[in-house]
Amino acid sequence: MGGDSAPEMVVEGIDIALSRLQGAEFLLFGDEGQIRPLLDRYPRVKAISHIRHTDIVVTDQEKPSVALRTGRGSSMRMAIDAVRKGEAAGVVSAGNTGALMAMAKFVLKTLPGIARPAIATYFPTMRGESVMLDLGANIECDADNLVQFAVMGEVFARNVLGLTQPSIGILNVGAEGLKGNVAVKEAATILQETDLPIKFYGFVEGDDIGAGTVDVIVTDGFTGNIALKTAEGTARLFGHFLKEALTSSASSRIGALLARPALNTFRMRVDPRRYNGAMFLGLNGICVKSHGGTDALGFSNAILVAVEMITDGLNEAIKEDFSHVGSHRRDDPEATAAL
Repeated sequence: MGGDSAPEMVVEGIDIALSRLQGAEFLLFGDEGQIRPLLDRYPRVKAISHIRHTDIVVTDQEKPSVALRTGRGSSMRMAIDAVRKGEAAGVVSAGNTGALMAMAKFVLKTLPGIARPAIATYFPTMRGESVMLDLGANIECDADNLVQFAVMGEVFARNVLGLTQPSIGILNVGAEGLKGNVAVKEAATILQETDLPIKFYGFVEGDDIGAGTVDVIVTDGFTGNIALKTAEGTARLFGHFLKEALTSSASSRIGALLARPALNTFRMRVDPRRYNGAMFLGLNGICVKSHGGTDALGFSNAILVAVEMITDGLNEAIKEDFSHVGSHRRDDPEATAAL
């Protein structure tokens, strides 16, 4: 029931995703009176879906703490509970991000060795794709949090992006080792000295994100969310300027017509719907957050992200890596215990 165009966007998104899925089934949590007529319009979805009725919905304006206390019977909470009970392999929601994170962390808990889950997503770059985390779950982070994000991001890049030895960089105000706050400096030292086979690049700056300098970009949620929203806004601004230029005169419109195949390729390459689906890494269960303003195509991609995380055994891989963590801070027993 979450998202600007739900539940129709969700049902249509499932229908689009089915063209790339085999053997999947769906539990749909929400108002049966609204969902049932939609399933009649999408027979493929109806054949593999089961409705779990509730008329309680977490709104976008609801505070996470309030949703956690009062939303036990909501569609969001019931969907997360289904993952905890083993009735579902993962949950996808376009609802309130803060509420989804709070509920998922409370119900599913975190994986061993992880203090805080992080929001991660794909980024298009000049070299392909990279993953960036955290994007808003943790406004303030210490060095141990950043190290945990780095390990989770590296595991994701290997198992989902298919990279043999992904490189990791910490987002900073400069590439020099003396720059940055205490947390990023300590995290860099830990990653340089860790026994894990991690390819740590060092510090990266904002322009390195689009350049694809590293495969995994690690930062706190405050900085990461600003970077994400800035990139999205810049892409929209660039698209606006391009459209304005291509429609400014008769000759430019003719040029745009001739360049339509290339422009279509460009539009598809930067289409944010292709990268929709932020992953909550570090939870003891698969949870993916779709952008609330996306359409059915974007939501289908969020579904595919969840399926890929499930089929690639991402959480088991994260557990495996964290089982080897512990010797990188021998001088700090409390930090080692936290990891």
